[in-house]
Amino acid sequence: NGSVLDLIPCDSSKMYPHQLEGFEFMWKNIAGSTDLKDLSNSEPNDVGGCIISHAPGTGKTCMTILFLHTYLRLFPNSRPVVIAPASLLLTWEEEFKKWNKKWDTSILFHNLNNPEFSGAENPEAVRMVEANSHLKRCSDVMRVIKVYSWSKNSSILGISYNLYEKLAVHNRKGTKDPVKKAKIEKKDEEMRKILLDLPGVVVLDEGHTPRNQRSSIWKLLLKLRTEKRIILSGTPFQNNFLELYNTLCLVRPTMANELPLSLKKFCQTTQWKRAKTDDINSLVQPHDKVADDAIVNLRSIMAPFVHVHKGSILKENLPGIKECIVVLNPGDRQKKIVENIQRSQCTFEYEFKLSLACIHPSLILSCNAYANEKPLICHERQKLEDLKTHTDAGIKTRFLVELIRLSEALGEKVLVFSQYKEPLSFISDQLRLTFQWSSQGKELLHMHGSLNLRERQRLIGKFNNPQSQARVMLASTKACSEGISLVGASRVVLLDVVWNPSVERQAISRAFRIGQEKVVYTYHLIMKGTSECNKFNQQMEKERLSKLFFSPADKEIGDGTMSSLVAEDRILEEMTSSKNLKDMFDQILYQPKDSN
Repeated sequence: NGSVLDLIPCDSSKMYPHQLEGFEFMWKNIAGSTDLKDLSNSEPNDVGGCIISHAPGTGKTCMTILFLHTYLRLFPNSRPVVIAPASLLLTWEEEFKKWNKKWDTSILFHNLNNPEFSGAENPEAVRMVEANSHLKRCSDVMRVIKVYSWSKNSSILGISYNLYEKLAVHNRKGTKDPVKKAKIEKKDEEMRKILLDLPGVVVLDEGHTPRNQRSSIWKLLLKLRTEKRIILSGTPFQNNFLELYNTLCLVRPTMANELPLSLKKFCQTTQWKRAKTDDINSLVQPHDKVADDAIVNLRSIMAPFVHVHKGSILKENLPGIKECIVVLNPGDRQKKIVENIQRSQCTFEYEFKLSLACIHPSLILSCNAYANEKPLICHERQKLEDLKTHTDAGIKTRFLVELIRLSEALGEKVLVFSQYKEPLSFISDQLRLTFQWSSQGKELLHMHGSLNLRERQRLIGKFNNPQSQARVMLASTKACSEGISLVGASRVVLLDVVWNPSVERQAISRAFRIGQEKVVYTYHLIMKGTSECNKFNQQMEKERLSKLFFSPADKEIGDGTMSSLVAEDRILEEMTSSKNLKDMFDQILYQPKDSN
């Protein structure tokens, strides 16, 4: 008798209300009940999957570890698997170690992406490898031992989306030797069968990642034998209705057949159209009532298997967050360079050039120029080369340097995001020169995708350490916009505008999350008179749609109104009142949002 809450190895009264609700919600969806008497059968009931849509930074990982621990106590042969972006697997590994120590438990976690033994592996298998040093250098052998240990013990397997796709997909490339090829294919098929058939419950962290129906990983995850799938995502709605539909099909495979045809067609075909404008004030457009009604109907269908928490605990337990849009006036040369960029059939190329030129005009030199762009660039080339070290030549670099200067005086750290590596490397050189910082990475840290996972963890620890000399972290949105904690920062700068609003929210949530001790100020930089304004406009519509889908039922949904934020931010107040700096500002706008 009793409840699954009685199996929790910690004081449940110390859990946040949304964590307790989410914990029970997972049990009801995955096993059918929270009552131990109902769950006393040797096998869990065949119910289905669920989505945990909790705001980034609100403790989803801890809550999920508690669920997996209690689930394994009742169903020790269920063999859970956690699939996550590679950058988050070490975080999962560290979280298991932390909570094992705190709760005095021994939850075994096998990180298949980690080439080293963790101590959770089968002792006999480890001794065999230790006795043959050449085996230890073979990643396939290490993976087989980890998978073997997971299959034999009551434990959890962790694997990245990329590695899961590599190991579980058909027809991997190999040797041309027919004998060796047959052996490899046999081993591959065995591993594929294990990964698809053996898991009894699967957790998809950042579960919006495999959302494209044409991707191999999405097709592969649909083939999982178990339908007990838990998607963890603070931002399930990414770009459009089709991607959301694909995510729903992953967690509830039968949904493709059960969804009314009208709603299915709506998800698969609906695109919203917005008037193109370079006016940042044109953020609120008339809404499509047909689309809104369809969303309300779809939301009611999703309600039984989607648990939403928008982050009220962050507002209640953290010092606060102030988010603003900063529209900046470019200088004549920068404006001329931006206007010279030719729109092309390749949207990505155009946006890449635009984003770089809006940060600093000299960055255009790193781009390939079209024929009608070359005359101006050739004419300006020497001047642009000379201006590379001049931060005030670019309106966004000018803002950033002054923000860092004033933040350093207040003892605050700054986190700077861009979706491209070129501006981050460029800014890194500028900051070292401007502030005379060491080249050894003491004051300035740079997080990018080519760093190995151990080095990334080292940089995170260094940045969050209040005793370190680190003042600024330059970060790629792809490398560290999801899952990791950078609470050492209290100022967050978003250098460019992206189509997907969830990328921005995830980036901000690296700093505004449980563990933050200061008010977090965020600055979304937009250059006046460019298509960045239209792009941001589109982003706001996606944000509105996301709120329609994923907001608590009793909360009124609205767009809010714009208002000045300067009086609430000492640094912005000083910058806008300075006669040497105030000319850079066109507008400073505050957009009320949920805390995530």
